Amino acid sequence: MPSRRVFVITGPSGAGKGTLIKGLLERVPGLEVAVSATTRDRRAGEIDGHDYWFLSDEEFSHRVDSGAFLEHVPYVSGRRYGTLRSEMERIAEDGHTCVLELELDGALAVQAEVAGSVTIFIAADVAELERRLRERATESTGEIGERIDLARAQLEQAHRFRYMVRNDDLERATAALAAVVECETGWSRKAGIR
Repeated sequence: MPSRRVFVITGPSGAGKGTLIKGLLERVPGLEVAVSATTRDRRAGEIDGHDYWFLSDEEFSHRVDSGAFLEHVPYVSGRRYGTLRSEMERIAEDGHTCVLELELDGALAVQAEVAGSVTIFIAADVAELERRLRERATESTGEIGERIDLARAQLEQAHRFRYMVRNDDLERATAALAAVVECETGWSRKAGIR
């Protein structure tokens, strides 16, 4: 039996990864996004185990030391984020195919370690990334500038991933992403079977 596929979606901030993943889940049955772990504080309305696994710094460090993380990264804020191996196992035990939304370093780590991983880089033009970041209005002007500089560097890394989907048109990009997943899993939309 072939190894179960794990789809790793990556790309610069503002490329539309989350929006494309939402569209992908609506088009291809049997996919499930892994819930990331974080050391950041829980925001109002967030549910542990649904939005994130909220861990203390000590618990996060303990799990890193014990090898519980598939990948993990620190952010400039000092908060840490990562994917617990147990999330992939839970999704597989439920009979679903795991989807990970990761930063580039995490995606490369999974690509190197997990047999059956399929990495997909989501790209967008820099001007479009800047427009999306400004519309999102979650960062200051200085932070947006830093993210644009980082995006330029990240776009130069697209060749390191198995596939690239350009998000210049949402419908077309969602269809392209779904086509990659369908091809890799052998799922047929017409037949509705694998």
